Formats: sequence, C-alpha cells, structure tokens
Amino acid sequence: MAVDVLLGLQWGDEGKGKIVDVLAPRYQVVARFQGGPNAGHTLEFDGFKHVLHQIPSGIFRQEVQNIIGNGVVLDPIIFKKEIEGLAHFNLDLRKNLEISKKASIILPTHRLLDAAYEKAKGDAKIGSTLKGIGPTYTDKISRQGLRVGDMISADFSVKYNALVDRHKAILDVYKFEYDLAAAEKEFFEAVAFMKEFHLVDSEYSVNHAIQAGKTILAEGAQGSLLDVDFGSYPFVTSSNTITAGACTGLGVAPKNIGEVFGIFKAYATRVGSGPFPTELEDEVGERMRQEGREFGSTTGRPRRCGWIDLPALKYAMMINGVTQLIMMKADVLNIFEEILVCTGYEMPDGTVTDQIPFEITDIKVKPVYATLKGWNCSLEGMRRFEELPAELSAYIKFLEQHLDLPINFISTGPDREACVLRGSLA
Repeated sequence: MAVDVLLGLQWGDEGKGKIVDVLAPRYQVVARFQGGPNAGHTLEFDGFKHVLHQIPSGIFRQEVQNIIGNGVVLDPIIFKKEIEGLAHFNLDLRKNLEISKKASIILPTHRLLDAAYEKAKGDAKIGSTLKGIGPTYTDKISRQGLRVGDMISADFSVKYNALVDRHKAILDVYKFEYDLAAAEKEFFEAVAFMKEFHLVDSEYSVNHAIQAGKTILAEGAQGSLLDVDFGSYPFVTSSNTITAGACTGLGVAPKNIGEVFGIFKAYATRVGSGPFPTELEDEVGERMRQEGREFGSTTGRPRRCGWIDLPALKYAMMINGVTQLIMMKADVLNIFEEILVCTGYEMPDGTVTDQIPFEITDIKVKPVYATLKGWNCSLEGMRRFEELPAELSAYIKFLEQHLDLPINFISTGPDREACVLRGSLA
C-alpha cells in the first residue's frame, strides 16, 4: 500500500488539521514527518476547538495509529502540555501514539538561541516563532544534536550538559541574558513523562505498515512556500515541507508515495516576514483577517492576508507532484462583492511572468489580477457541489482551468462536517 501525503501549498495555516481529521477514518496510520511546535493544526468538532502542535491530527480517532516521525523536532515540555490538554477527551494516547527515537529534541537552550539570533537580526528578523526550531535543526545538521532515543541512554545527562555548554558559549558571545534553572526543571520532568510512551524505530513501523497493506497518511506542517530549499528564502522554516520531506522524514522510499493532497485557502495568508505579492494592507485585508479569524494558532500573531496567488500555487503543485486539490475557507470570501485572482506578476522592467523569480525577496513585483463576481451569501449547510452558488462554482472552475487539476474538496466552514466532496474524495 502506498503512503498518501497531505501538505500545504501556501505559507502554512491552510487548514491541514481539519482535513487530516476528516480523512483519518480512511487511514489506519497518520504520521507527522517534519516541523515541530511552530506548527498549529486546528480541529473543530462537536462544539470543541483544539490546536495540535506536534501530535498527528489523527489522534482523535482511537483506531488510528499515530506516528511522530524522525523528521520532526520535538519539544518535550510542549509535548507534555499537549498530552495533558487532551485529557478531557479520554484518549488512550499511550496506546495509539508512537514517537521516533530518531526525532530531534528541542532543549531549553535552543529556545534561548532562537531568541538571541532573532534579536541580533534587528530589522532583518525573519519572524521566528521562537520555539527553538532553527537552532535544533542546526544542531541536527552539524551532527551534535540530541534525539529522542538519547533520552533512554545511560549517559543522557552527559550528552545534554555537553550540548548545553556549547549553547551557553554562543549565548555569551551574543551577551544574551537568561535564567535556565526553571526551564531545565520543567524539561527533565517532561523527559521523564515522554519515556512513558512508545519510543520506536518509526521507519520500521511505517514500512511494516506498507508491507502489511495498511492505509497511511503522511501529515505535513507549515507550507510548501516555507520549504527551506524551495520557499522564499531566507524567510522560510528550517525543514523540507514538500512531498520529498515525507520520504526523508519517515524513511519512505519515493516509489511508495501515492496520492499527494495539496491544500490551499481560497485566498492567501502569511505569518512573519517575507515576500507576499498579493498582500492587502488595507480595509479589505482587515475584513478578510477578521472574517477568517486569521490569527496564528501557535503564536496568536495576526496573519497577513491577501488574494489567492496562482503563480505561487502552480509552483507549489509542481514541486510536490500534487494529484488532488483541496480548497479551504471558501466561506471567508462570502462577504465580498468582487474577488480578485492573481494570474501573474509584473516585474520591475514591465515584463509579466507566471513564475516565481529567484529575486522575489529583493524586488517588488506587482500582481496581475483577474476580477470575478463574489457570491455574497452564506454557505452554511451546503454539502453538495450542486448546492453551491453559481458565483462560487465559477470561481472554482476558474481556478481549475489555471491549475489544470480538479478541486475535489471545498471547505465551507470550520467544523469537520462543513465540506463539499467531489470526485474520488466523495
């Protein structure tokens, strides 16, 4: 059985958590393959709203095996709080959650380094969530980081102290003031807590599931345009957020990748610094933000909002090999009389392109827009494509013509039941 991949096609916050939760009954295994607590996957159902940061979004389905893969950077403190926050759901998380021994550990000093680096950048800061993600991946790549499997080794404290001493030396160079004692106490309590869970060689878990013919969904975090290689560098995250990241983040051979579900909003948002050609820094953008409740689920920061960007979307589809499209938050556009769609960029020299230029972070491009009529009505209760207003149907068809792929899922509200399914997803 192949591994299906679900990921975001924009700058993150596309609504991946809801879709994983909706699709989870179709799968026996749901696995996170990259990122860390800088991700926030929001799920709403039965009157509850819950945000997951590191735990796979299939966790609310007791019959689903959930795996935190080796490509994830895991903060034990946040993990413990997440588990405790799920207590009222009466889930047996020690039964259906596995954690890769090869997943990297975020130490308290990684958070301090993150803050020190960001402060030193001044006006050039990238908008880090300050969760210690970048410094943890830095230690991983420089081959000095700690992994979940190290927590159960006899010399874990020796390894920990050696790495922390390196971090302290860097913090001293930056003249960064800090108090580590309280955070370390909380950290070691959380480490002891994590040891109660299944710490496994997750690459074997995933590949045994493939061989057994189980249905598997790989869940991405952040978005494709934040990929460390293909995103708007340096305003990116520290991991590979694209389909290829599922292979390295879970130990899956490329031949075992099946469907690639690409998720995008009916408009666009971004958190933090970096280029955003269709950003609306006006009343329209503020209306979009308020209607969509566009505030970071991890940081609470207001998200930058703008019209949908087709060149960026087509780029993300290309590098991911998307086979199915999923459009989120169509209901947020209910309030607009007209809806704009960016079909290209006008470059500083006056030429127009539908490709993302390398120098996108250094130049100002002007979006070229097509204008469509808005539907200007509620979508509540609509469950079939035929029930959608004609203007929304026209919007969807316009996007499909440019993206050359059908949109098989349209989200019409935050609840797991608020959706329209078409094609193979119906």
